[in-house]
Amino acid sequence: MAKKLLEINGVSKIFRVGGMLRGKKLVAVDDVTLSIDSDKPVILSVVGESGCGKSTLCKMVLRLHNPDIGEIILDGKNYADRKSYDPHQFKLDVQPIFQNPYESFSARKTVDTYLYNTALRLGIAKNKGEADKLVDEALKSVGMSLEVVKGKYPTQFSGGELQRVSIARALITRPKLIIADEPVAAIDASMKMNIVNLFKELRDKYKISFIYITHDLSTAYYVSDYIATLYRGCLIEYGPAKAIMDEPAHPYTELLMSSVPRIGDKWDKELAMPDMEGKEYSISYCKFAPRCPYATDECRKERPKPTKMGDERMVLCYHPLNSKKD
Repeated sequence: MAKKLLEINGVSKIFRVGGMLRGKKLVAVDDVTLSIDSDKPVILSVVGESGCGKSTLCKMVLRLHNPDIGEIILDGKNYADRKSYDPHQFKLDVQPIFQNPYESFSARKTVDTYLYNTALRLGIAKNKGEADKLVDEALKSVGMSLEVVKGKYPTQFSGGELQRVSIARALITRPKLIIADEPVAAIDASMKMNIVNLFKELRDKYKISFIYITHDLSTAYYVSDYIATLYRGCLIEYGPAKAIMDEPAHPYTELLMSSVPRIGDKWDKELAMPDMEGKEYSISYCKFAPRCPYATDECRKERPKPTKMGDERMVLCYHPLNSKKD
């Protein structure tokens, strides 16, 4: 069995919406299981419409939320095991890249300040001279340099340039895993492919795995090794990117394929159904059944179990569109 870099085992996150007395429970992430092998770096894209649980799952991997159920294991160490958890090592191993680069940097500080702080405060560089070298190397990895960046403020960069600085900052620690939460959502369409191309280059050059949280299915198809589709907190389909997107097995994934034909398109407005949204989270049977054109009585009685389709594919459906299962 391959050694795992990351294991997400039966993880759920529950929030309370409304007041203490009349508030309702919202299962934002519902029994999700995923893993990334450590022997080969990959880009795993987590896709789905707004409110599906993508960012909540991302925040649990980053330790910004604790799972209410299940466990997360990084490099063999369980997040819940306080004895084996080393906050310093975690910051070296796992780095985030967030959606809006302008919100990641204060307008009052030059951007190189953040890069130096990462190098010096985490002990990667012992002095300013070593930090200069590390920062310049990280910036050159993303097509920039310390000479170009030094002394400049966030407003002096475009969104795409500033996101590259964010990526360079993450690279300084030489992480094993980067969590990129909607990293191209606030960037001009002309720059989107530059950023996702960079992810592929860094995966191959530095052997870094990525979890790419995205609305943009076209960039996900282009950049991903694997795709995980979430719907109302449930992992409904998982597998190699090409197989998932060329022959979707779940009706929801099929709907996404037909709704997002071009780079930069999103499906929020097309697919959101506010009158059903709240109810769907609390459904105990298949959460997609109220919207599914193929739903049967079986789908409305009990939630399906994960069905394997070959060695690497999984679908949460009683009636997979591609019924060729091993």
